[in-house]
Amino acid sequence: QVQLVESGGGLVQAGGSLRLSCVASGRTFSTYAVNWFRQAPGKEREFVAIISQNGISTNYAEFAKGRFTVSRDNGKNTAYLQMNNLKAEDTAVYYCNQYLSWGQGTQVTVSS
Repeated sequence: QVQLVESGGGLVQAGGSLRLSCVASGRTFSTYAVNWFRQAPGKEREFVAIISQNGISTNYAEFAKGRFTVSRDNGKNTAYLQMNNLKAEDTAVYYCNQYLSWGQGTQVTVSS
């Protein structure tokens, strides 16, 4: 089973940017789409974005459109989530997911 490791989270001021990375182990990374989810304290985990196996197709939650960009590099077994114009309400633990595998999450905190 693929193992996923997220990184790139941190503390940023409102209006700032972060780029999250999700590195996958194994040989099947290019076989599956990659999803990004997030979970804020006291809230359910919610969908953020998805990118297709070849990176051509993407889709975003409404709150992410125009601010977040998902991408991937299959040669590096890595997916990315570029987040711009961050808001306090973007504070959450961000997870990447591929098929049945989940990463441990990376904390994003946006100060207002």
